[in-house]
Amino acid sequence: MQNFVYNGNPGRVIFGRGTVVRLPEEAERLKARRILVLSTPEQAEQAADIARHMGSNVVATYSKAQMHTPVEVTTDAMRFVEQHAVDALLSIGGGSTTGLGKAIAFRTDLPQIVVPTTYAGSEATPILGETESGRKVTKSDPRILPEVIVYDVDLTLTLPVSLSVTSGINAIAHAVEALYAREANPIISLMAEEGIGAIARALPRIHSNPRDEDARADALYGAWLCGVCLGSVGMALHHKLCHTLGGMFNLPHAQMHTAVLPHAVAYNADATPAAMARLGKALGIADPAAGLFDLASGLGATMSLKNLGMPDDSVEAAVDHAMSNAYWNPRTLEKRALTDLLERVFRGDAPRAA
Repeated sequence: MQNFVYNGNPGRVIFGRGTVVRLPEEAERLKARRILVLSTPEQAEQAADIARHMGSNVVATYSKAQMHTPVEVTTDAMRFVEQHAVDALLSIGGGSTTGLGKAIAFRTDLPQIVVPTTYAGSEATPILGETESGRKVTKSDPRILPEVIVYDVDLTLTLPVSLSVTSGINAIAHAVEALYAREANPIISLMAEEGIGAIARALPRIHSNPRDEDARADALYGAWLCGVCLGSVGMALHHKLCHTLGGMFNLPHAQMHTAVLPHAVAYNADATPAAMARLGKALGIADPAAGLFDLASGLGATMSLKNLGMPDDSVEAAVDHAMSNAYWNPRTLEKRALTDLLERVFRGDAPRAA
């Protein structure tokens, strides 16, 4: 046993099937009377349908959330907050919508209720990543952490299989880096191993039968655990690279995380043998980097950053950007090795063996 520090984040979680019917009582607990509903344009109709449970307590809807939480979108949404004297936020959707709600809460300290429809996991964290002028900046603050999360498995039954796969592996990434985080502790490591295993077992079943309710429940449960991991300890190379790539090139969030993760694991494998042992146990495979690559590619995920929209001849600029701000990682950051890593992900190659 090593010395450790564990801080548990506050928050209320409602988990199950049909749980959106409990939204009014959760709003009542927060004394919310003037609620702003948030979503992306693609989920505006679904958000409106769910928000009907709130009745007249909904005073406005803002359906312009975007990936990577651009500051200009938050600024635009803030006008709705002020015009309608909003006293609470209801975020319905994935990480983009949750990010917008967090950005507003960071500026206003308004209470948040989040209804996730993907496996993003960011709803369980006090972390916000905002993009401005091509740079994504991360901050952590108690105001960012949502007060209530309502997980309704029924809302994930129609999540497209391709997005289920990439959203699930994005969630796994949170727990993977928690296993070798500088602040790693036994409680979070237990959650990480459990969360990784739950999602890894669920995704092939969802791929075979998208309406498998037990598999959907396992994936959503795992995503919550992985999100708790993300919000409780620091992250490392994988998240730094993804923030860099997302900010610079506006690549699709979950798909980008899915492509990068096996390579980040391979990079850190020799420096983190205990974490790799736990990860291998959770995945049921001896080589975690290869296992993650095979899991994602076998379920149809795009593993090439080029195919996700990363421009040609941009690897060197991305490496320089990633290395420009010092951050902790279990293995020293080496420009040549990172360049090789990103070139392999750009092409869609399998991760380099440790």
